[in-house]
Amino acid sequence: MASFANKQDILDIEAAEPWETAQPAQTLHELLSQTANRFPDRPAISYQLFSGPKDPAETLTWKQFHGQITQAANLFRSLGVSETDSVAYILPNATETATVLMGATVAGIANPINPLLEPEQIGAILRETGARVVVTLRAFPKTDVAQKVAEAVNLAPNVETVLEVDLHRYLTGLKKLIVPLIRPKAEVKHKARVLNFTAEMKKHPSDKLTFADSSGDRVAAYFHTGGTTGMPKVAQHTYSGMIYNGWVGHRLLFSEHDVVMCPLPLFHVFACHVILMAMVASGAHVVFPTPQGYRGEGVFDNMWKLIERWKVTFLITVPTAMSAMMQRPVDGDISTIKTAFCGSSPLPVELFKRFEETTQVKVVEGYGLTEATCLVSCNPIDGEKKIGSVGVPFMHTDVKILMDKGDGPVECALDEVGEICISSPGVLAGRTYTEVAKNADLFHYGTHLRTGDLGRMDEDGYLWITGRAKDLIIRGGHNIDPAEIEEALAGHPAVGMAGAIGQPDAFAGELPCAYVELVAGANVTPEELVDYCKTHVHERAAQPKYIEILPELPKTGVGKIFKPDLRKSAITRIYDAALTDAGVNARVTSVVEDKKRGLVAKLEKTGDVEEREVVAVMGNYTRPWDWAE
Repeated sequence: MASFANKQDILDIEAAEPWETAQPAQTLHELLSQTANRFPDRPAISYQLFSGPKDPAETLTWKQFHGQITQAANLFRSLGVSETDSVAYILPNATETATVLMGATVAGIANPINPLLEPEQIGAILRETGARVVVTLRAFPKTDVAQKVAEAVNLAPNVETVLEVDLHRYLTGLKKLIVPLIRPKAEVKHKARVLNFTAEMKKHPSDKLTFADSSGDRVAAYFHTGGTTGMPKVAQHTYSGMIYNGWVGHRLLFSEHDVVMCPLPLFHVFACHVILMAMVASGAHVVFPTPQGYRGEGVFDNMWKLIERWKVTFLITVPTAMSAMMQRPVDGDISTIKTAFCGSSPLPVELFKRFEETTQVKVVEGYGLTEATCLVSCNPIDGEKKIGSVGVPFMHTDVKILMDKGDGPVECALDEVGEICISSPGVLAGRTYTEVAKNADLFHYGTHLRTGDLGRMDEDGYLWITGRAKDLIIRGGHNIDPAEIEEALAGHPAVGMAGAIGQPDAFAGELPCAYVELVAGANVTPEELVDYCKTHVHERAAQPKYIEILPELPKTGVGKIFKPDLRKSAITRIYDAALTDAGVNARVTSVVEDKKRGLVAKLEKTGDVEEREVVAVMGNYTRPWDWAE
């Protein structure tokens, strides 16, 4: 591993190791084989179904993990999967989930799908990706995944085979006897054949592929973004992009001696590409606790003891999880942790400070996105961590801050805000999405992906995100398209127009809320509209937590809803409520657009107040604030 203290360290590695010669392998099976040969008996992956620090756990060595992935790839090929066919999986975290992901990329194209989506959304993704094989759960207590997938496959006639993973094999004692008696039914209406994943795996060799590995780079994964509308965008990821993510992790973060705790879902690029690929590249050991990761029963209560159990050196986390962990006493020996890597959404300043002070663990914030196969930048491991920044772009990643006023893109000066645009081995220029039309106007210069995020670059080479050019709401790292909320509300007979935005939230970063304008003479309450959305906004995470009725929505000169004014209103409302609840004598007088920092709340004192009291409240939010002049 190289030292990473500043931008110059990145430039030095980049100059000494051009990507054409630095790329450690051409295919994932080649990279996996290299690691399995180097560290055959070292632990690769561990998984425990329950969260207790003494609960049973399964660990595979690199030789065993390599064998299972090879078996899975052979199985998929036997089911007719070619390099251009996709294998979808709708699974909670398990050893099988990682095996299916890797095996599918070797045989064809892996297609992870969020199990929390509704059947209609899952079905839309299965159709968009042309999935021939689906891997999912056999019906199991306390989860409806099997039932939802059965409905979804009925909506996707392209699916020929469903392979079922049975979590029963992880059970011991009384639970192992009881589950078969209480296993729920999953009604099957689709025509795809249903097979047992474990039984089918056993029919295939684990020591070698039964087919020739790919001869070079190709699309090896499909990852959907959002999934909140009927036709989700599906991003394409190549071998080279996935291997690049692994190489960066190995080059800057992990060696075979590291143990990484990753309670993030294996349908998200963070867990799949940033972590699992870095394990494959480095030979490090990854631990996945419970099927639902951080959402699993008892995970937060047991996290510190789990870290002690596995002697974790890197904790992979997100702001919502850090906030939950800070509500529990540190009751385990966590002295082995070197770093907590935090991504997916902005980290509030006070949470950053509280976590470091409580745990004595360094927190490193980073930035990535599905369209770039994830990794873009992070704060230096060994150098200055600028709170609120997403750090320095990685080797072979070119970040440009561009502004297009109609005459083509112009590069912004230092600290000038523009759109963040990225070129890297993880960016599939011109073919980011499976649907050709969705790639239109997605690139500047034909090379640089337009992220839709607004930001600036400072004089030290640190990237700062100041807002979004596109309208996504990011709830705890989960992307929500406001169009779904707006379209649902537009279907209510009393609603004339609706605008949905993300309101600040101390826990999730943002929560969806909406502002509506009623048709003339109509009468409805906000509470009635909230209830209406519970039925008509299909994704639970997208259902608005607050709806406000305005006499008239703010609009642009051409009649489009002017959302910056709605965001200012939401910031004022949320911040004033938080200050009042905390008994702090201050309030928001205005919210202004700052060229460097985006929307900034201006506060005034309403009585005696110390600045530390205000900082304690406002530091829980990611938006900046100042005293009004």
